[in-house]
Amino acid sequence: MTQQTMKPAEALAELSRVRLDEISLDDMLGRIADLANRSIPGTREVTVTLVRGQVGSTGAFTGELARKLDEWQYEEHRGPCLDASASGDTISVPDMTTEDRWPAWAARARAAGVQSSLSIGLPIQGSVVGALNIYSDSANAFDSSSIANAEGFAAYAAVALANAHLYENAATLAAQMQEAMRSRAVIEQAKGIIMGDRRCSSEEAFSLLSKISQDTNRKVREVAEALVAQAVKPRK
Repeated sequence: MTQQTMKPAEALAELSRVRLDEISLDDMLGRIADLANRSIPGTREVTVTLVRGQVGSTGAFTGELARKLDEWQYEEHRGPCLDASASGDTISVPDMTTEDRWPAWAARARAAGVQSSLSIGLPIQGSVVGALNIYSDSANAFDSSSIANAEGFAAYAAVALANAHLYENAATLAAQMQEAMRSRAVIEQAKGIIMGDRRCSSEEAFSLLSKISQDTNRKVREVAEALVAQAVKPRK
């Protein structure tokens, strides 16, 4: 069992201080798993499950044992982390020796030294849901106080993940828009060069760029960039 190194309130405070402009979504997932592992009594290892559509994956983990127990569930399409992700509920497995909802998974967990677990649903954003999964090497490791602490932490974590997901999507969209604007600008420059050289219309200039693109198996933007670079190249 991992030694608790910080109080639950300290973990929440640290999570609240994370700045979205200084951390990626993957880093946020890792931070959540680490803080849960250090602050929730009874914990041995922690994972964070993400489910996009019908596909589950482990976004962060504090140990290989927990990751492998998650992955078995994804392969079999059943298990507490998937059920918690789908329902948003807290699913407790207090004793793997008496677990009858997922007996094959419980047997695998026992063989690996895990005796109890806790999975708490995380509604993240849109089509993405998940779960905070906490594994212990002791049976009945999570009493009502531990479960309450874990649920409180998960509520903060869900908000942090939702915000990080939105921020990453917004940043990606902004980068795509900037790239699109740069592409449009260089294409317009190339069209202007062709129009001035051939005395043709804008449509004809773009048609020529498109034909060169197809003939050379390059993107229109790449053709345009090459043409502009050639046009501004100093003459010898």
